[in-house]
Formats: sequence, structure tokens, C-alpha cells
Amino acid sequence: MPSSRDFLRQVALFSDLEPTALEVLTRGAARRAYDANEVVFSEGATSEGLYIVEDGWLKGSKLAESGREQVLRYFGAGEAVNEVSLFVETTNPATLTALEPSHVWLVPRQAILVLAAEQPSFLWPLTQALARRLHYVVGLVEDLSLFPLEARVAKFLLEHSEDAVLERRRWATQAELAARLGTVPDVLHRVLRNLSEAGLIEVERQQILILDPAGLEARTRAG
Repeated sequence: MPSSRDFLRQVALFSDLEPTALEVLTRGAARRAYDANEVVFSEGATSEGLYIVEDGWLKGSKLAESGREQVLRYFGAGEAVNEVSLFVETTNPATLTALEPSHVWLVPRQAILVLAAEQPSFLWPLTQALARRLHYVVGLVEDLSLFPLEARVAKFLLEHSEDAVLERRRWATQAELAARLGTVPDVLHRVLRNLSEAGLIEVERQQILILDPAGLEARTRAG
């Protein structure tokens, strides 16, 4: 198990901090372990601080009263979660859930605020992180409200593939991907089948192969 100092030093947000500044953050940092499907924090609960993923995968999501889930984003190793709550005394805006066994470090909000007061330059990387998060959310809203499902699926496949292959982790079920893309499993299945029949992709159990990147790119502009 890495020490809080060793781990936080490797996180992009804190990589340029002096040792004394890093010490401020490590004083109250705590490492927590979560099993698959275990909730890290719930929407509406009081925020404890900044969460940073050491290993595993987690998802941030909103849940409607009907039970319908909208996944906002997936978080992997080295990524920070819940930056907004650091500067606004508010509750968690979404729920964070582990998709597989994961370790997460919690840096208390007060430690972040103390460091920001002592070293204002520390606010710059946090400001950049917040700007990136805002840009991502605006893009997500645009996708969900302005583009048909087929276009959203095509865009997702292209953005998350590597060398024309989208590896499907064990937790990346049809239901999980549907929640990310703003639909339900049956409808997502039909879209994937249509793209497959058009010769654009090939769906396998553990991966999705992109056979025609240009053709799939054209589908992102459909509608």
C-alpha cells in the first residue's frame, strides 16, 4: 500500500507542490477500499472533500425516482472526483459507485482550503480541472439533447476505442453502457445491431471492433 505522500505526489493536481505543501494534504488523507457496486458517496449527502482514484473503476451517476440511471462519467486511476464541492458548501451533486474492487483516497476539504489560502498558486491546477469538467458536462448535455442515439453511440465508440478496438471491461454490460448513453439496453442493442449490419462495427463478448472508422464517423453527424 502506498503512503499518502507517495500517492499524492504522483497525482497531476499535486505534482508541482513543494514537500511542505504536500504535507498539508497528507495529514488527513485516508485510503479507502470499495467492493464492486459499493457506493463511495451518495447524491445529496454532505461532501467530505476531494476523492482520488488509486486503482479500479468508478462511475458518477444521477438516479431518477423511477429508477432510471444516467451515468455522467467513468473515473479511473489517477483521476480526481468532486472538485466542485471544494469551493461551494453544498451536497454531493451525484452518486459515486465502484464498478469493480477499487481503492480511493479522500483528501478532506479543509486541507485543500488551508493549502489554497497559504499558496494561492495551488488554485491554478484546480481551476483548470474545474474548467475541463465544465467543458465535459456541456458536451454531455449537448450529446443527450441534440443528437440521436445512433450518433451518440458512434461518437462513444470512436472516442473510447484504441487502435479501432473498444475493450469491454467486465462491468461494461449492455445495461451499463445504456445508462451512460442515455437509453435502455434493448434500444442500445438494436443500434449496435444496425451498425454491425451496416458493416461499421463487429460486436464481440469482450470487445467491439471498429471496421469502418470513416463510416462510423459519418454516423456521428447523422440527424
